[in-house]
Amino acid sequence: MNRQRIRLWDLPTRVFHWSLVVLVVASVVSGKIGGNLIVWHSRCGLAIVGLLAFRLVWGLIGSTYARFLSFIPTPASLLAYLRGQWHGVGHNPLGAFSVFGLLGLLALQAGTGLFGNDDIAFRGPLAALVSGDLSDWLTGVHKLSINLLIALIVLHLAAITFYARVKKDNLVQPMLTGWKEVEAGRAESASGGGRLAFCGALLIALAVVYGASGAWLPTPATPPASAPTPAW
Repeated sequence: MNRQRIRLWDLPTRVFHWSLVVLVVASVVSGKIGGNLIVWHSRCGLAIVGLLAFRLVWGLIGSTYARFLSFIPTPASLLAYLRGQWHGVGHNPLGAFSVFGLLGLLALQAGTGLFGNDDIAFRGPLAALVSGDLSDWLTGVHKLSINLLIALIVLHLAAITFYARVKKDNLVQPMLTGWKEVEAGRAESASGGGRLAFCGALLIALAVVYGASGAWLPTPATPPASAPTPAW
């Protein structure tokens, strides 16, 4: 069977993917350990917010297979996939559900973390914008939803392993190199998502990180020092 090599994943998509992997691992570890690492947990969370913002924009203006419209699952595509009649490249319909689920849960985790607290010394960068009760509730959601996120990550890794060992389709290599071998005539190399699109997505992501950091919030007023109590 004739084969051809196509450009599947562009560099920004690959950098996003592996940066997200590193940051999610660092966030989970630092969050579980706590203590002084909670500061790094917060920093990783802000970086994840930036990555998610970038991916959202890149999913609209990036290259062919990075765009959401190229892999949004539909009943027809899902049925074709289950029947073994789906012949696309990139994310298959079931994989697309996994991608959107992971992005949604990560957005939930990062969003609730921005407003959360640890009941000791840490407050999320935007916690001042909500009441104490709402901050506590969001903290509870943040702590509970991590279990669902971990379960989905495990399922995602299991699917990758299944494809590699059973279907003999290495999904990791294209995410490393950007290239994939397919049947001749099955698909074309990705196009679009040039430098201008990248710069636009990057600027939006940086603006979102700035907003999420709370750096724009006014500095809390320092309470006046109490007058010394007379010795008499």
